[in-house]
Amino acid sequence: MKDIRKKLIKLFKTGYCTPQIARIAKKIQEPSTTIHYNIKKLEKEGAIKAYKAVFDYKKIDQGYCVFVLISLTPDEYGNPERIGKALSKIPEIESVDICTGDWEMVLKIRVKDIDAYYDLLKNVISRKGIAKIKSLTTLKQLKTEFVEL
Repeated sequence: MKDIRKKLIKLFKTGYCTPQIARIAKKIQEPSTTIHYNIKKLEKEGAIKAYKAVFDYKKIDQGYCVFVLISLTPDEYGNPERIGKALSKIPEIESVDICTGDWEMVLKIRVKDIDAYYDLLKNVISRKGIAKIKSLTTLKQLKTEFVEL
């Protein structure tokens, strides 16, 4: 049989998952129709943006996780969303958050290993508007996306 796991992982990471209504119904002891109605209502209200899978990242060659703190140059400090939106287009960057304090942005990056991170980092720090970065490498993840691992 054809191996399409990489294609599936890419889709699952970007929201191509659906809720398992029968499983939810059993867990919370409510009728499937009630669950379906409420899920559709949450989707329509925009409360649910997407459904995605939670992975064991080591098994999909993305086991190296780093949080990157970014400080912007003074000319970009007033509009961090411009750089944040550009960074969010990089597939290895899982999340981009604008924050307060000593750093203007926090990135969560997932790659295969330190060499892949180094290659990505050269791309990120070479961008206009980024003054400095600080990397925090995770050693072990115990919970992600509200799911205990």
